[in-house]
Amino acid sequence: MSGWPSGLRRQTQGIQSCPSQKGVTSDTQCLADMKELFAGVKTGSYWALKMIDSWGSFPSGLLYGTFYDLGNFDECLNINQEISSSQTIKGKYCFMAVPLKDVLDTGIESLEGMQIKIATCFPASCSATQVETFAGQLYQNKVNSSMSFNISIDEDGCQTSDPVPWDGLTIFTVVILSVLTLIVVSATLYDYFLCTTQQKPALIKIISARANSRALFRLEVSSSNSNVIDCLHGIRCMSLIWVVFLHEHLYSLISPNINFTYALAVSWLEKPSSSFFVHGYFSVDTFLFIGGLLVSLTALRTMEKTNGKLNVPRMYVNRIIRILPVLAMAILIYVKLMPVVSGGPLFKSGFHGKEECVNGWYWDLLFIQNYATKTVCLDQSWYLAVDMQLYILSPLLLIGLYKWGKKAAWAIVGIVVLLSGCLFATQMVNHYSMSIKYVLVPPCTNSKLYLATHTHAAPWLIGFLFGYFLHLNRGRKFQISWLVLWLGWIISLAMFLTSIFATYPSAKWSAPPLSTLEESLYYTLTRVGWPLAMCWVVFVYIQGYGGLANSFLSTPLWQPLSRLSYSVFIWHMFVQEINSRNVRTSTYFSSYTMLNFWSDFGISLIMSYALYLIIEAPIGGLHSLWRPS
Repeated sequence: MSGWPSGLRRQTQGIQSCPSQKGVTSDTQCLADMKELFAGVKTGSYWALKMIDSWGSFPSGLLYGTFYDLGNFDECLNINQEISSSQTIKGKYCFMAVPLKDVLDTGIESLEGMQIKIATCFPASCSATQVETFAGQLYQNKVNSSMSFNISIDEDGCQTSDPVPWDGLTIFTVVILSVLTLIVVSATLYDYFLCTTQQKPALIKIISARANSRALFRLEVSSSNSNVIDCLHGIRCMSLIWVVFLHEHLYSLISPNINFTYALAVSWLEKPSSSFFVHGYFSVDTFLFIGGLLVSLTALRTMEKTNGKLNVPRMYVNRIIRILPVLAMAILIYVKLMPVVSGGPLFKSGFHGKEECVNGWYWDLLFIQNYATKTVCLDQSWYLAVDMQLYILSPLLLIGLYKWGKKAAWAIVGIVVLLSGCLFATQMVNHYSMSIKYVLVPPCTNSKLYLATHTHAAPWLIGFLFGYFLHLNRGRKFQISWLVLWLGWIISLAMFLTSIFATYPSAKWSAPPLSTLEESLYYTLTRVGWPLAMCWVVFVYIQGYGGLANSFLSTPLWQPLSRLSYSVFIWHMFVQEINSRNVRTSTYFSSYTMLNFWSDFGISLIMSYALYLIIEAPIGGLHSLWRPS
């Protein structure tokens, strides 16, 4: 041992003999392998030293927020030592969890439930219970025999090098994707080599990746379609980028950072730029605003042509076919293929929401997951539930607007006021807070304030009313004076900036938190203020007063990403989840590391484009072909 590296000597300190078997569940194979391990350590066998060398240890920098030591994942899993013809020892990688409060009193209430995760490596024949007992004895010997740790090891989080056999649903998912890919490739080859003119069979045109790519990347100038509000493409894309950037921060924060506490308490929250993350939900409110606007604008134009008739079943079928197939395939791919295409120290426990997907996937497909459960299957799918539920209610509002006009519009305004009052009262009575100071928002607060449809209905309804306003005033030119124009921009920009930065002073760790009244007023008023400011942006564009801002938002270059936005919204978290769980060492959270966003966004675009060609575009094309004109 004298010639061993100092780190390895520390790892083997106190483990020169097999620990007591007291409390260890009887398992002959495990005990035999453990005896071989400790005998190997004592004699300096290479494989045994590798197993011990791959362990983590109590991380340095606990006060800074270092709660993980990942050890060496690959070194552990690569162990495959044949002891005899009947005995082969393989490495088993597990996390030993120690409650932070047993080791350190941080004085921060929100960190009381945190755990220190330390990698261990033992023979694969041992269960988590046996590893837990051995690890507890070993670490007591190494650290201080008088100390007692509440050590726990979860079997579901342990990994070996043995491949996980594919179940029937995994095989089904691979077969479905393979068949769809084969069909698209065949149609594309037929289109490329045999269709020499623009006249081609309808099915080929619908399924061909070549034809769908042309449609996806087609750029339309403003004058070519008077029914299109071009600036919505830019607004949608900017909101999408904001959502992906927000989730990049989220995954970085829950990664095994060496500066978790410091990043939240001092470094990151002190920067004004953190407000774009803290209040990233306004990007979703923008999506809802656009959704409400387009529903009312397009439906009212249709009703005008059909003398007030509205085919409600067809509306629902069109929306379900647009959304459901991609969502269903996403659940399959997230649950069944993510373990196939990825792996790492943090992966075995599964992606965030895996248990909800396994046990409650049907809630997502019914679009009621935001009320049926406190935690959703796919984190981003709650928005689809909110949007679908509001869409289902939209025929009642549309019929009311068509029959009673402005009276119905004022009734909808009353609904917005009523829902805002409900949101305010809910937050006040229950003392709910969405402050980032609490690190993790409690599930009850998240479900009552963030996931619920009625708390997000105001932006959608304001967009819906604005669509009605545009319908009534289509083709009309408003004369806006420079004074009114400047006042409008100043007020709308003030509303945007207030929504994002109003709570920044209180977000600092050293600052006193907002009172429940202050936070309730902020959360309620910005739900209305943000979409009202969006109304001004869209209105001045339509009237030709948008200037440079709307020239940027309405450039045709946004159109391909806008058409791909649903796919990117669904698939970007797949890429981020894999990247965050594949890390082999502890990470460092900073604004600079957020530049990784661009690589994740680029990979998400490629993945979304591929799945758009084999799922979303063909299904949408087939539906358009078969539905009545």
